[in-house]
Amino acid sequence: MGRWTEIDHTADLALHIWATDLEDLFTTAARGMFQLLTGDVSIESSHQEFFSLAALDVETLLVDWLNELLYLNEVKGLVFDTFAFDKLSPTRLRAQIRGALVREYINYIKAATFHNLEILKTEDGYETEIVFDT
Repeated sequence: MGRWTEIDHTADLALHIWATDLEDLFTTAARGMFQLLTGDVSIESSHQEFFSLAALDVETLLVDWLNELLYLNEVKGLVFDTFAFDKLSPTRLRAQIRGALVREYINYIKAATFHNLEILKTEDGYETEIVFDT
């Protein structure tokens, strides 16, 4: 299972993420982002969404994934905690996500960014840093 740590960034929020595989990377990035938004709030998943994305490369796919989740949060007030991928490659994903309505937030995130984004393949899996525009 992946892990993350919040890292200092001048004006925005940022995470350093370690993961065993791509599915773990995308799941860990989403969970870390939602923790930045809500803190350690516990939710009971009562809503599900399905969607597909395609991108030119894995970095673009990760940013698009996180921004799609932020869009659903902004429009529907949902925070997601369960992620199941029917398909996940470096350029495509199809996912089922589950979450719930959350009313209290500790931060606001406008978007995931490409700022210094590079997904590195390591001996242990994957590693990256992602910066969020606030």
